[in-house]
Amino acid sequence: MMKHSVILEYKRCRGCTTCIKNCPTEAIRVRNGKATILNERCIDCGKCIQVCPHKAIKSVSDSLEKLEKYQYRVALPDPALYGQFQHLDDIDIVLNGLLKIGFQKVFETARAAEILSDYARHSISSGEDKVMPQISSACPTILRLIRTRFPKLIPNVAHTITPVELAAILARREAVAETGLPPEEIGVFSIVPCSSQVTAAHTPEGLEKPVLDGAFAIRDIYLRLLGPMRDLEEVKPMTSAGIMGVGWACCGGESAARLGQSYLAVDGIENCINMLEEIEDGRLPEADFIELCACTQGCVGGCLTVENPYGARMRIKKLMKGLPVSRSRYDFRSGDRELVRVDRELQYLPSFQLDQDRGAALEKLVKIEELERSLPGLDCGSCGAPSCHALAEDVVQGRASMEDCIFKVRERMQYMAGTGDADEYLPAPFRQRRVPGKKPEGGSRN
Repeated sequence: MMKHSVILEYKRCRGCTTCIKNCPTEAIRVRNGKATILNERCIDCGKCIQVCPHKAIKSVSDSLEKLEKYQYRVALPDPALYGQFQHLDDIDIVLNGLLKIGFQKVFETARAAEILSDYARHSISSGEDKVMPQISSACPTILRLIRTRFPKLIPNVAHTITPVELAAILARREAVAETGLPPEEIGVFSIVPCSSQVTAAHTPEGLEKPVLDGAFAIRDIYLRLLGPMRDLEEVKPMTSAGIMGVGWACCGGESAARLGQSYLAVDGIENCINMLEEIEDGRLPEADFIELCACTQGCVGGCLTVENPYGARMRIKKLMKGLPVSRSRYDFRSGDRELVRVDRELQYLPSFQLDQDRGAALEKLVKIEELERSLPGLDCGSCGAPSCHALAEDVVQGRASMEDCIFKVRERMQYMAGTGDADEYLPAPFRQRRVPGKKPEGGSRN
């Protein structure tokens, strides 16, 4: 079972159903006045974290105390970190600040992004990637979404690891060469903008085993950096990435770095789902590459960031103006050609499977459809499920009862009391049509 970084604090939860209405994979239910997460359906997108009015849902990242376990510590800052600071005019200020809060080395994730962009350009020119359109493999949330809801599109996903994973591999190599320490004495930690990257640090999608020793939330590192950045006496040049790498922080940055002509960049989990549905239906034949970012405006809109994503994107664009186009390229003669590629293919996650036995699954599907037809079809969420279909599925799967629907309860009470129509409390569009001279079904008025 996959471990998730998104968790619930039951004491804070008020059972308001806001989370179930916003979850893109219907992974949340409210039962007995408290929300609960269906782990097999959660893709760690963090949408529930952003919309919960009571702050009952949060992402658990690694504690900074974990740094003490390692003799030599390397930071891998996501370029989205740079957009969190107002009036920042030099990325080196952030990188120097990281050396003041417990790290001995900084390896920019943007540098690894440039290497992957260079590899992608070579793959395009050599014709290696033949499945079109190709879907970016950079966002862990999108990868899990495809594995659960769009398994037919798995062959379309690029066979490259994520920038932070490549950065971790290269950073550990450099640290070993520079210090002479064994790899296990070197701690490599990512500084990430979202919950899905926290999960991916411990359970990677395309690698046999993790290459990171932990992941810290940008919002936690942000607070630690404010003082040291302000008190810097000297700013040493440390930036190792250019426009192409830093641009990955925003939606469209990866596509632009590939220098391709026919591409689409989509942000927001709902928009990404709509785009995947169109790709699955074959309605986008002219696009060669699809960049899908689960968060608004890309990584700058992650649930673990501090600043408004639109403001962060503006700051990133300003910082990019003073940078060279690119500082890092992939050496195809180094013998590490397979370094950027995944160890294993993505596998389908049967999260929505009704039963392992196909016959039993079909029987359950028939029951679900029958139950759904008897429900009002309002998808109001009062039952604790995101839709009437989800409630019917929960009933068949033994996770809920038809009595959870308030309209069905009221209908039954009216019928038993004989005080009115069985559908009296249903909204007008769902009431039975009255026939003159005929009593409505379910009882009569006194």
